[in-house]
Formats: sequence, C-alpha cells, structure tokens
Amino acid sequence: MNHFMDVLKGRRSIRKYDPEVKISREEMEEILTEASLAPSSLNLQPWRFLVIESPEAKAKLAPLAKFNQSQVQTSSAVIAVFADLQSHTYAEEIFTKSVELGIMPEEVKERQIQSISKIYSTLPEQINKELTLVDSGLVSMQLMLAAKAHGYDTNPIGGFEKDQIAEAFDMDKDRYVPIMLISIGKADEEGYQSYRLPVNTIAQWK
Repeated sequence: MNHFMDVLKGRRSIRKYDPEVKISREEMEEILTEASLAPSSLNLQPWRFLVIESPEAKAKLAPLAKFNQSQVQTSSAVIAVFADLQSHTYAEEIFTKSVELGIMPEEVKERQIQSISKIYSTLPEQINKELTLVDSGLVSMQLMLAAKAHGYDTNPIGGFEKDQIAEAFDMDKDRYVPIMLISIGKADEEGYQSYRLPVNTIAQWK
C-alpha cells in the first residue's frame, strides 16, 4: 500500500520532457501490457493504443493538438487511446485463448460467447459507446500508473481534434472513438502540485 501511495503521490501532469530520453519498443510494450490488465465489461478489452513516437507521426499530430505543443515535441511518445466500438468481435479469440490457458472451462466459454452474441445483437449504439468509454478511461489511468512505476512521467490531454485524429492516422473513425492523448517521457520540470478535496467532501457513508 505504501509503495502504491508513493506512485500516486509522485505522479504529476508534466508538460515538458527531456527530449533526449526515448522509451524502447520493448519497455513501451511492457507498460502497455501492464495497462491492459485493467478491468473491462465482459473482458472485451475495447481499448486500442496508437503510439505516436516518430518525428513524422509527431509532425502529423502537432496541428491536431495545438495547445499541447511542448508535450508533443519533447515527450518520448504520445499515446492516443481509442475505444473500439466493435470489440465484441474479439470475444471468440479472448475466450478460446482463456480455455487453452486453462483459466476457463469450455462450457463457460460457450455460455459467454452465446451471451455476448445475444447482447450485442440488440445493444443500442449509444450504450455500446458508453461502455467502451468507461473501460478505456480505466485503462488510461492504469497506463499512467504503469508508466510511473517504470520511472516515467505522463500528462493526459483532452484538448485535441477528436473528429480528425482517427482519419489522420488511417483509422476507421466510425469504429475507433478517441478517448485521450497521454504524453510520456522523463520530466524536464517538476510539475505543479494540486489540491485534492478531502474524502469527507467527496464520499458519503450510509
């Protein structure tokens, strides 16, 4: 618990990074793997990550994140988090692999697949979107905590051209909903401390 609190207290939103620090592909994959352990509705894991790290990709992102140029330019990478509105199409793969790994009985898999098929055959588009947005928010916070555990700093960015980013990076805008951008790297500034409301203000006991 104390280590976790240290991670939480040490995490601050950073707007300027050391541009000389680059996160390796291997370590970035570790961070994303740890982030993807977050919970999701029916374990469908609707989050999708676009790791924007090359100079060419950052140049493409820059005009879409006009008020966050320092993060884009100096970070090791900017991770665009998307929600996949067709995540249910991965159900067969997810549950079949679970059986192969011995963590789910075959009969449970069959029951889950049938249930998901039935749910998504009639699920309203808005409800589907709301579910994926919640799940993608969970993974985004876990990604930032995973990054901090690896010694890196992050900043969540909500101010960007959400209606343009999918197409800019050749993604289907009708399928992939942008959630946020997360810049990641080694801080070149301390970042600001911020006040948090006390628990008795934000919580109730009945």
